[in-house]
Amino acid sequence: MAGWGQCGQIAIRPIAGQIVADDGSVQGDRSQHTRSGFFRSSALVLTEETHRTTLFEIFFDLVFVFALTRVIAFMDDRLTPLRLGQGLLVLALLWVCWNNYTWLGNSARADIGRIRTGTTIAMGAVFVAALVIPNAWPPPGGSTNGPMTLVGAYIVLRVVHFVVYFSVAEESRRRALRIYLLVSVIAWIPLIVGALLGSTAQVVLWAVAIVIDYGGAFLSSTFGRWTLHSPGHFTERHSLVLIIALGESLISVNAGVGLQRVRGTVVLAALLGLVVTICLWRLYYENSAVAAAEALARAQAAPRDRLAVNAYSLVHFPLVIGVIYMALGIEQVLDQLTHGPAERGAEMELAWIDTGAMFGGTALYLGARLAFLKMTSGESSRRQIIAVGLAILLIPAARKLPALAALGLLAAFLLALVAHEWLSPEARNPSRVHRGGT
Repeated sequence: MAGWGQCGQIAIRPIAGQIVADDGSVQGDRSQHTRSGFFRSSALVLTEETHRTTLFEIFFDLVFVFALTRVIAFMDDRLTPLRLGQGLLVLALLWVCWNNYTWLGNSARADIGRIRTGTTIAMGAVFVAALVIPNAWPPPGGSTNGPMTLVGAYIVLRVVHFVVYFSVAEESRRRALRIYLLVSVIAWIPLIVGALLGSTAQVVLWAVAIVIDYGGAFLSSTFGRWTLHSPGHFTERHSLVLIIALGESLISVNAGVGLQRVRGTVVLAALLGLVVTICLWRLYYENSAVAAAEALARAQAAPRDRLAVNAYSLVHFPLVIGVIYMALGIEQVLDQLTHGPAERGAEMELAWIDTGAMFGGTALYLGARLAFLKMTSGESSRRQIIAVGLAILLIPAARKLPALAALGLLAAFLLALVAHEWLSPEARNPSRVHRGGT
């Protein structure tokens, strides 16, 4: 093919004044490096339509895995509505950062030059933020070091992203970046003030800051343009982050069981948790992701950019939150069966908050999936709407059941939904294979 050559077993292609191998390494004398500015190595490779997720981006996601684990542990330590809300606010901040770096990696390769340097700095900031998450909500009169450290790490993440993005963005995208930067700086004010005040004021002000920040993303995409270079890369990144969330639902089994001796009821509950996770996986990856990825690939210019923002950057957040809340509920079931009285553990009912997290998280996941399908393929069937409603209506019934039976009810509900979609030809993806996907 024209423009391609071979160097041993590595395919080489010239891009943006460089010779870059498929494995991401810069080959030959045509790579460009400068010694000016904050980034010592400024080699840059703009992405193309065929660009896919790099190993460095997957490495970057591992740090977010650590952050998600810390948030889940914080909420699980004392599961209350307030804790769920506080965890949601922290997850929203993390999602903003992860999403911003995903767009950056879609514009230029994340594993080369200034992008890699900036992303590496971002890893350190995420790691620090994750470490202080348990101290991010001090009691009244407590130290503000935890929340201020978290806010500081968040601002570092955002500043590094803006600096790097401005250095690689084309002029049409810089307008969107300027709007986003202006609104984001405004949002940092209630974040800082909330961290200093603590208590209820912190919850309210951080919620306001997140609304402002998300509003900035909306305004920047409305009055500017977030150009999507590679649909395949974008769908892969979001598929991977949802896989991470589903993996957390399996990790919750370990957290719930701990190192206690495992009984038969615990094994059964763990298997039911696995069934629930498999069903959620199938509902997205088998019954939604392929058609959505094809729709994004077919779209062109501005409609494709808007679809990427709405269906992926926005809607995938409630998908992830739904899985995390559901996993918290399953963890409570396993914890009760493992640490409760041997003779009554399987007969004890769950608390309202535990049942609400398990079934409410499932309803949130199904609702977000419904919106995702509506945006990408135009599908909005009565069956999917009923499924969301049923997940909510099952909460009172599950509350009256023993913990193990409540988990069994959730597994049976999702199995029935998966079976119904599998038996309905109109619910199947037009393609069984996501080419180039995860």
